[in-house]
Amino acid sequence: MNSPIDEGLGVGPMTQTTDVQTPESEQAERALRWAERRDRMVVALGATAFVIFGLWVLSHIARAAILLVLALLLAYALLPAVRFLTRYMPRALALLITYLLLIGVIGGIGYLVVTSAINQFTTLVPLVQHFVAPGPNGQPSQLVQLLLRLGLTKAQIDSFEAQLVAGLQQAAQSVVPVVEGILNSTLDVVLILMLSIYLIIDGERLTRWLVAETPLATRQRVTSFLTTLRHVVGGYIRGQLIMSSLIGALVGIGMLVLRVPDAALLGVLAFILEFIPILGTLISGAVCVLLALTNGWVWALIVLGYFVIVHVIEGDIVGPRVMGKAVGIHPAVSIIALIAGGELFGILGALFAAPVAGLIQAFLADLYLEWRKAHPDQFHTPEPTR
Repeated sequence: MNSPIDEGLGVGPMTQTTDVQTPESEQAERALRWAERRDRMVVALGATAFVIFGLWVLSHIARAAILLVLALLLAYALLPAVRFLTRYMPRALALLITYLLLIGVIGGIGYLVVTSAINQFTTLVPLVQHFVAPGPNGQPSQLVQLLLRLGLTKAQIDSFEAQLVAGLQQAAQSVVPVVEGILNSTLDVVLILMLSIYLIIDGERLTRWLVAETPLATRQRVTSFLTTLRHVVGGYIRGQLIMSSLIGALVGIGMLVLRVPDAALLGVLAFILEFIPILGTLISGAVCVLLALTNGWVWALIVLGYFVIVHVIEGDIVGPRVMGKAVGIHPAVSIIALIAGGELFGILGALFAAPVAGLIQAFLADLYLEWRKAHPDQFHTPEPTR
């Protein structure tokens, strides 16, 4: 009961408020939760559709995309030299000198490789003729005698010889596609050089434009992506140069010790071919083994065993650690990315596996940090000890 004073003041009976939800409020809350789940599902489906559409478009412009990526890598590799020369001369002259030096180095190496290959071929032809030439009085050649001692029958050897001759004839008939492939490769090299020149000239201007013209809501993300791209691509180039220098030194010094002809040129060839993952070392190893045949079968087997060791060092020990540290990923992730890239897209997939893995890792890390900042209640931060 309230007193007359309370009634006169208009004060009603004291009540306690409780958080009792009505059926209408519960229904509204369930509808709100369902709307949030629906929006998340729509965003996830939209992102998935965007990625699938992007991959579909990329599959139709794969050649152009590959040329652009190669031009970007070349531009990043030559940009420090252009900046250094710009201190002492105009930028156009620095750019011209840099590319003339690059073309001169490539042409000089190509000339040495071609002339050495011709000389070694002329040396190898008499050796091959000596092994395949029939013996006196109609005896089998030394190669056939060796195969017979290994357990092969005369019928198997004749069948293999017929298949080899047929394969050589088919290869001779496919000269036109080979010439077309060489011309297309030359055209691709010219396009890569031209694109890299434009990227060096306008790359910094384009970067500044992207940062300045991006909406404020996404400017930080775009800036972070460009910084990560610069770090990953630069690290990839540095790591690849380190690996190429290491393999080139191992091959050059090893062939010099094993007395293989043209050891210095073989080291340069291994340095260049190292830019082709997996197959680069195998190709340079095959060339070295063929040249070692001029010293006998024993030396060829020794060179083959040496290249097995070099391949293990490159693919399993040093390579993942160097590329992983340069790009910013764990060596195990680098190995998995290399295997996955090679399985999915072949040589090009293995070539770009490390930088792509680094970009994906950085992108996921940025997304995680943004989500963590948006949901601080999901993480327990321990109080600092006094």
